[in-house]
Amino acid sequence: MLLKSVMPRFSYHLHNIRRIEKYLSRDSLLTLIHAFIISRLDYCNGLLYGLPNSQIVKLQRVQNAAARLVLSLNKYSHISPALYQLHWLPVQHRVHFKIFILAFKAIHGLAPKYIIEPINIKPRSIYNLRSNQSLLVDPPKGKMLVTLGDKSFSAATPYLWNSLPAELRDTIIHS
Repeated sequence: MLLKSVMPRFSYHLHNIRRIEKYLSRDSLLTLIHAFIISRLDYCNGLLYGLPNSQIVKLQRVQNAAARLVLSLNKYSHISPALYQLHWLPVQHRVHFKIFILAFKAIHGLAPKYIIEPINIKPRSIYNLRSNQSLLVDPPKGKMLVTLGDKSFSAATPYLWNSLPAELRDTIIHS
């Protein structure tokens, strides 16, 4: 439902920017793309966690079209180097990155109270376990609905945070 209302706006803005592209410098073009496309892809994208891949692909196509427009690439050129050159994460990774940022802030007490409260740090074991060496987030207690519960912030954060390599979690904590 949400994407049905958003996708035409992306097409509208891309079409209009493409029409005036020849009159703009690359920096101006990049500014317009950021203002009308990338900022809207990033707005509340943490809510897109758990969205079916068929829906994420639609948003990825928009980002790919924007990258091709900025770099003046044809529609058949490979997109990964273009995204790398622009320093843009793919949409799925942007969603995960947003959740990682919120988790980091919640763990370190830098987030609002309503974000900190659902995050519980896993207590250290009395035994000498490898899991004691890094900071893990405890999954929520009780059953989660498969349809919506596992997509909530309190369920997604432990899954994503704990899936980070231990070296990365330790680097983040001690920096």
